[in-house]
Amino acid sequence: MILDTCALLFLPSGDTRLTPPTRERLASASSVFYCAISAFEIALKVRDKKLDLPLSPARWVRAVADRYGLVEVPLDTGLCVAATALPLIHRDPCDRFIIAAAKHLCVPVVTIDPRFQEYGVEVIA
Repeated sequence: MILDTCALLFLPSGDTRLTPPTRERLASASSVFYCAISAFEIALKVRDKKLDLPLSPARWVRAVADRYGLVEVPLDTGLCVAATALPLIHRDPCDRFIIAAAKHLCVPVVTIDPRFQEYGVEVIA
């Protein structure tokens, strides 16, 4: 499974929007991914003072990835092109990268955004 940026933020915070059953699935999954674009999105939130973190965004993302054994999906040419090829259901470019990564990896997305389902990806809420 792959984490949407909101799920990446919820994971270490104990936020209840990441439900106990979802946390159990994450704990038992063989691989849990996050897209590199989430680091960009988090850094923007910190820059715009919409999010406060105890570390710089880069260090925070790395610390969370290390703590939870997350695997980074880098932005590469294939993923960038795949994100642009998606139908314009969801206009948020960061979410489009995450959806493209989920489709490429054939994994569900952990998110609270119901629009992801419209792309034919499984959503774990």
